[in-house]
Amino acid sequence: MVTGKLSLIDEVTAPILYAERESAIAAYYSAQAIFGGVAVTQKLATSITQRYRSGMGSTTEKTRLQYTVPEAAGINTNNLQDIDKIAKEAMNAHATPGCVVLVAKDGKVIFNKAYGYHTYSADAPDKITDIFDLASMTKTSATTIAAMKLYEEGKLNIDSTMAYYLPLARNSNKANIQVRELLMHQAGLIPDISTFGVIKPTDHTVDSSAAFPVKVNNNYFLRKDYYKDIMLPAMYYSAVRTRGQYVYSDVGMLFMQQIIEGITQTPINVYTQQQFYNRLSMQTADFLPLYRFPESQIIPSEVDPVYRKSELVGYVNDPTAALMGGVAGHAGLFGSANDVAILYQMLLNKGSYGGDIFLKPQTVELFTSKQSPISRRGYGFDMWDPIAERKYPSEMASPQTYGHTGYTGTCVWVDPKNNLVYVFLSNRTYPTVSSRLGSLNIRPRIQDVVYKAIAKGL
Repeated sequence: MVTGKLSLIDEVTAPILYAERESAIAAYYSAQAIFGGVAVTQKLATSITQRYRSGMGSTTEKTRLQYTVPEAAGINTNNLQDIDKIAKEAMNAHATPGCVVLVAKDGKVIFNKAYGYHTYSADAPDKITDIFDLASMTKTSATTIAAMKLYEEGKLNIDSTMAYYLPLARNSNKANIQVRELLMHQAGLIPDISTFGVIKPTDHTVDSSAAFPVKVNNNYFLRKDYYKDIMLPAMYYSAVRTRGQYVYSDVGMLFMQQIIEGITQTPINVYTQQQFYNRLSMQTADFLPLYRFPESQIIPSEVDPVYRKSELVGYVNDPTAALMGGVAGHAGLFGSANDVAILYQMLLNKGSYGGDIFLKPQTVELFTSKQSPISRRGYGFDMWDPIAERKYPSEMASPQTYGHTGYTGTCVWVDPKNNLVYVFLSNRTYPTVSSRLGSLNIRPRIQDVVYKAIAKGL
């Protein structure tokens, strides 16, 4: 927005965004126009200098999320008030100390609000910019999108086997398991491997050194090669008992991580940061947030008095991911609600965002469609449940809905039919895990408030 003497505009060589009125609203929309949140649809209506005359200028397209009011998406703000009530119910019931709820409709963020506090001591209020442990949302927000990119580049064949991609699998009982079976959780793998309970006192220490380089959290360092010596064999030597059945497994996504890192020759956190998060201008998404952000911006996930003997702030909650140094295919990603919304708006856009193409539409459609004949799963993604009594992920979600939940009390759901992205982030695991978030149906009830508001319109 230009202020001051208009004659000075002629001396400017950089692009100019001109607004006739100087106001807070004009500044708000000008900022969004710069990053692509709103489109510039008009050219100069009148001449303002000798150089800039009536009819001059350029128009732009909306390429990113817009931040606006519910009415801009045809929703009455008052019809979303029940979100406040349900969120406060969760706080009062100690289902979670706090949460953030974000709703994007038609590419517009129409609701983004924080509730409660980081902990029950009410020490710091939750903010919409706070960073949460996304837990199993990592499975789709990192591992699956990486697989999608490699698939469309012809580097990953979902019909190929573990033995094809992983040399260690060739002489194991997992040799002929297909990639698609891993993605659908139908490979017959165990849910997880043993973690802190099998660690010996000589495996860890309170100080880092060349012999103990893996930082699990403050004052806990794991010995070198523990993952290779103990965790990998536990994965490869584990039983395959339920192949062809749906059994949710973190181990399958750990193998997917190995496959992806083998193809790219890059750690999965680096690959996803380079290929997706940085290019999408996601500000907070990272596997190791303490390298970039202060503890005060990160929501604590748990107090572990037994093994890690500390409050977990910025260190992954999941034990397996923790022993891997915080980077794993099934858990470890942190981020804010806004960053989650950006990533899944890209998927809702069929792979494009901000004028950039990240995935092909047919790739997004394949992975986010129901693929399993025996479960609701897509490839990597969780899906709408056709069994009506389960009301999953919510009573009013359309059959096209896909997304994922996280153990720490998180979820993201994309509903293409309603052009909707719904994000709920919380730390229900603090100080110890509570089942109340689930038993009170907090996440689906908030989601249904949004659907009802859409149905009512203005």
